[in-house]
Amino acid sequence: MTLPTDYGTMRNTSIALFAGAMKFGRGRSMNEARVKMYTLSTCSHCKAAKRLMHDLGVKFEYTDVDLLSGSERQAAMDEVRRLNPMCSFPTIVIGDAVIVGTREDKIKEALGLL
Repeated sequence: MTLPTDYGTMRNTSIALFAGAMKFGRGRSMNEARVKMYTLSTCSHCKAAKRLMHDLGVKFEYTDVDLLSGSERQAAMDEVRRLNPMCSFPTIVIGDAVIVGTREDKIKEALGLL
C-alpha cells in the first residue's frame, strides 16, 4: 500500500489505514482504540497530527471540517464544540480522551505508548 505524503490531498472523512498491530497498554492492540480527528485541510498542526498517527502505525478516521458544507458542516462543528469549547484544530478523540492540538506526549499517553 502506498501512503500519501501530502495529507491535505486525502479525501474528506476518509479512513486512513496504516499497517501495524502494535501492542499497547493492558494487552490491547493500538488498532482497537478508536481514533477520530477533526481537522482543517489547510492546518499545518492538523497535517502534523495525521503524520504522527501514520508514523505510530495507528488506524484513524478524520474529517476535514472546512471541506464540509451545509448541515454536515454544522453537525461537525457542533461535535467539535461539544468536545472542545474553544473549537480549535486539530481536535483528536482517542477512546474517551480528547486532545486539542498536536500534543505528542498526550497522544502517546492516550494510546498507551508511555
